[in-house]
Amino acid sequence: MSSVAVVANQNKRVGGLPELRRILEREGVSNPMWHEVQKSREAPKRVRQALDSGADLVFVWGGDGMVQHCVGALANTKAALAVVPAGTANLFAANLRIPDDIAQAVALGLRGRRKKFDIGRMNGESFAVFAGAGFDASMVNDASRKVKRRLGRGAYVWAGAKNLGAAPFQATIDVDGDRWYGGPASCILFGNVRKMSGGLEVFEDAEPDDGLLDLGVVTADGRADWMRTLARTAFGHANRSRFVRVTRGRSVRVQLNRKVLYELDGGAREKKKTFHVEIDPSAVTVCVRENGV
Repeated sequence: MSSVAVVANQNKRVGGLPELRRILEREGVSNPMWHEVQKSREAPKRVRQALDSGADLVFVWGGDGMVQHCVGALANTKAALAVVPAGTANLFAANLRIPDDIAQAVALGLRGRRKKFDIGRMNGESFAVFAGAGFDASMVNDASRKVKRRLGRGAYVWAGAKNLGAAPFQATIDVDGDRWYGGPASCILFGNVRKMSGGLEVFEDAEPDDGLLDLGVVTADGRADWMRTLARTAFGHANRSRFVRVTRGRSVRVQLNRKVLYELDGGAREKKKTFHVEIDPSAVTVCVRENGV
């Protein structure tokens, strides 16, 4: 039997944590190490405490923000991550086909296949799904917790519409040491998986275990350009838009002419004008379905 820990965002799915306890006990896990946090940024400390106490299986209860904060602490350790989705989007879980049902997610954590996946690092901080600067970060920043409580996933649609007219910035981008792009950009996006906010498949060839980051630059300027770009993306053909350029690599350096907001897995960060993004291959072990992802 694994030594089990739970790290939970107590603000997610009010009333669900007692159910999680009951299901774990029914599965024979009667006294797991139990850590609850009020904010996801408090989670890494609790994960490290669990690891120091001998945990080799960590259930993470929450949304993509909780997963994002926990993968860095779990990276390159012998412990496995079991996700119990309890957030708004749950993009990491959706891409890995981890069920929303608590009992099914627990069963997957206890008896599923353990598989290694890549994580990205942006300016030293880990992410599991995607990271970006510009339009998507402004959208994430405006989709506040209060708005998400009221509109759910619709908060991102509302926030996206609000930012369609944002002015582009100048960017130079080096991929694996070579200059790949120089010019105007309204959004720079890094993906570790295919599907992102709203279920849009932004990087159709992305795989979370291929040792590569997928990178996209959007040059759309104004509402008309953005509507064309989003229409292409909605049909799974973002890379066919004349306002989109994509590539793949292991290490990326970005220099902008002004500071812009950036985000990691749906969590906004302060403005920066320089970014170093890299892949950490096979860094985290995740409990997934037997038939793969």
